[in-house]
Amino acid sequence: MPPESREGESSDLFEDTYPSPPDALPDWAVSEAADWRRLDEFDILAKAEERTGLSLDVKRVSLPAGVWGVHLVRGERGRIFINTALPLLWRRFALFHELYHLLYHTKGARFWQRSFVSMESFENRADTFAWAALWPEWEENQYRDWAEAEPWRC
Repeated sequence: MPPESREGESSDLFEDTYPSPPDALPDWAVSEAADWRRLDEFDILAKAEERTGLSLDVKRVSLPAGVWGVHLVRGERGRIFINTALPLLWRRFALFHELYHLLYHTKGARFWQRSFVSMESFENRADTFAWAALWPEWEENQYRDWAEAEPWRC
């Protein structure tokens, strides 16, 4: 099933890859995402730094087609890279997706690839968390105002 389109979103390289909103959000995701809803980038980073003990920043960069975002941690520093080709809503989705990995998958991809947890499950949980964090804004179409109200313009 193709993802729902939103008026005003431009066509781009990712158009066929946007996830459809879930029919329902699991209780764990709603609970874990509750504190992250409707925060601006500064407050997201401040809260994430408090919870992870890392010094974090976000960079908006050109990434290969199909790559929404990545995160790196080195020592006490972390950085989330978000693809500038994404529309505003999906940049925010990518931020929450990578944030989930920083908060809950702290042993790194190499560990998780060798564990009994499938990588698909690893990524699906991050997507579900991102949906739960964005849900009120998605339902209310509030992301249309982000270009003017938030520092997400690239």
